Amino acid sequence: MKKNKIPIYLASKSPRRRSLLKLLNLGFESFSVDSAEEIMDGEHPIKTVKRLSLEKLALAKEKVEKGIIITADTIVVLDKKIIGKPKNKKDAMKILKYLSGRTHTVYTGFSIYNSVTDQQYTDYEKTKVTFRDLDEKEIKDYIETGSPMDKAGAYGIQDDFGAVFVKKINGCYYNVVGLPLAKVYNILKRVV
Repeated sequence: MKKNKIPIYLASKSPRRRSLLKLLNLGFESFSVDSAEEIMDGEHPIKTVKRLSLEKLALAKEKVEKGIIITADTIVVLDKKIIGKPKNKKDAMKILKYLSGRTHTVYTGFSIYNSVTDQQYTDYEKTKVTFRDLDEKEIKDYIETGSPMDKAGAYGIQDDFGAVFVKKINGCYYNVVGLPLAKVYNILKRVV
C-alpha cells in the first residue's frame, strides 16, 4: 500500500483491532468512542453490525478534522439470537455453555471514511465458528482469567484458552478476532 499522506485513525478501544491493523504496516493512531452498542430485537445481524459501525463513525467524525477513520463492531449469532459481550461472569458462563458443541456465526461490520475526499464505505464479513464440547471446569477457569469479559460471545479465538474452544472455522479468521483484514485493506487502497 502506498504511504498515506492523510492520517489514519482507528476509532476502537479493542487492542485486538489495533494489533490487526498493525499487520497492514500502516501508520495510524487509535482512540476510543463511547457508543451505546445497542442491540435491537428482530434486527438482522448484518444491519446491526453496519448500524453500530456507522454510529461509532458518527462519534469519531466529531474528533477528527482531517483523516481516514476506521470503525468496527463484532457480534456473535446463534439460533437467530445476537450475543454481545457478557454482562458479568454468570452471563459469560451461560454464553459459553450455549456455544459449546455448536456452530455460531461471527459478524463484523466496519466503516471507513476519508474526510478529505468525503468517501465513505460500510461493509461486513461473516464467519462460521464451530466449538468443541466444553466442560464446566474449563469454562469456569477461562472466565476466572477475565479474558471473556470484553468480547462478543465471551471468547477470543486469538486468546490463551479461548483458542482451544474452537474446533473449526469457515471464513475469515481475522473477522473472528474483530476486523476482516482483507476487506478493510481493499477498501483502504481505494481511499488512501
